[in-house]
Amino acid sequence: MEEKNCCRRTKERTEAEYKDLIHRLNRIEGQVRGIRNMVEKNAYCPDILIQSAAVSAAMNSFNKQLLASHIRTCVAHDIREGKEETIDELVATLQRLMR
Repeated sequence: MEEKNCCRRTKERTEAEYKDLIHRLNRIEGQVRGIRNMVEKNAYCPDILIQSAAVSAAMNSFNKQLLASHIRTCVAHDIREGKEETIDELVATLQRLMR
């Protein structure tokens, strides 16, 4: 992996990765707008809750994909470079995700 692809606070993504992440976020954004519309139209609570759960599942899927990419690229690169502190950062990130 090239150094320019893994920096401390930025990451250059492939065009395919970028498009996939943006597509997922656009879909989630549409789902959230749909939930807002349901609330505005006084939809039945269980119907709103089901849609909200779908958004949560979509965000979890997004997070899993992003985390996997991070581990395969930045974390692996840093470990090969001897930057052990990256493991601590990964553990802290996982702990925050699991709250």
